[in-house]
Amino acid sequence: MIHESDFIARLKNPLTKEAAFRELLKLYKERLYWHIRKIVLSHDDADDALQNTFIKVHRSIDKFKGDSQLFSWLYRIATNESITLINKNAKRLQITNEEYQTKAINNLTADVYFEGDDIQLKLQKAIAKLPQKQQLVFNMRYFEDLKYKDMAEILETSEGALKSSYHIAAKKIEAFLTSD
Repeated sequence: MIHESDFIARLKNPLTKEAAFRELLKLYKERLYWHIRKIVLSHDDADDALQNTFIKVHRSIDKFKGDSQLFSWLYRIATNESITLINKNAKRLQITNEEYQTKAINNLTADVYFEGDDIQLKLQKAIAKLPQKQQLVFNMRYFEDLKYKDMAEILETSEGALKSSYHIAAKKIEAFLTSD
């Protein structure tokens, strides 16, 4: 097992950067894709945000100080790229982020990459109704099973705030799912 500091050194070394970066892609591409996909919902948007994430990582790895784990840094970039993409798309369509999320949910049934059933779709609709931060917290905890400690590092907030956010999100989702 490679130590993270050795791996980061390889990512920063011009002689080993490309090989180390291919390894980084192999290690994190799928996890980051699904993290992003839960935020942006569509496969095409997830692909775009994932590509932007890795471009940004490649360009700025030399600036990575190691204050957080590499995994947390990657997730933070992926999260920010996802939010940026949603904001850009909503602005381009001249609608609010919430309207854009609703549109994305409605497009899920037509998405050939969406394999969920009616229950999955209803859960995604419930999640889309949450404020963006609660969506992130719920997805990271419920679907990705991330620890609050890791989430706090990724989202740069306290564990207590995240626990509260998750609890509120879960209550709202439960209310939405049982309202029919």
